[in-house]
Amino acid sequence: MEPVTLNSRRLLLRPFAPDDAEEVRAAVQDPQIKRWIPLPDPYGIADARDFVCRYVPDAWRDDTEYTFSVRPRGQATGPLLASVSLHHPRAGTWEIGFYTVREHRGNGYATEATRTLAHWAFTTLGCTRLEWRAEVGNTASRLVAEKAGFTLEGTLRAAFARPDSRRDCWLASLLPSDLGLPSPTPYLPSARP
Repeated sequence: MEPVTLNSRRLLLRPFAPDDAEEVRAAVQDPQIKRWIPLPDPYGIADARDFVCRYVPDAWRDDTEYTFSVRPRGQATGPLLASVSLHHPRAGTWEIGFYTVREHRGNGYATEATRTLAHWAFTTLGCTRLEWRAEVGNTASRLVAEKAGFTLEGTLRAAFARPDSRRDCWLASLLPSDLGLPSPTPYLPSARP
């Protein structure tokens, strides 16, 4: 798929570009991002350049992951507020991930970006189920997912891989109907006892 730009009420979501490397490097130095996202440590400018110049464009070209830089609407070169991405783990189901730059937390940017990307996934990519996963204890990420409309489904044992261990993770989902959108395939929920 060709890279696209998305807009919400306050935000511009665009693919990362080579000029974004320093902002990415600076953002992921935050101990809270390092705590919850398994990244190289230390994460230097070479890592950031590899991410924005190779990883992001290759994933777009291969249709395996769509990663967006989140900025103020109308400001393609405005400050990096957050990052949000879709990973394609299996047919029809995508997984969403995000982080908010430390100085921009508490403004609802990650929630707004997540809902914008979810809408795009359901209306453009044929996504039938969007999943959010995070290591148990990442309450800030869980709050964003819940505010974006995700339903917590449970805890998966040893489902989050770290370089040194496997950790439990929370799993939540969002369906097209949760956003008032039609689903490309019917959903027949199980009868509840």
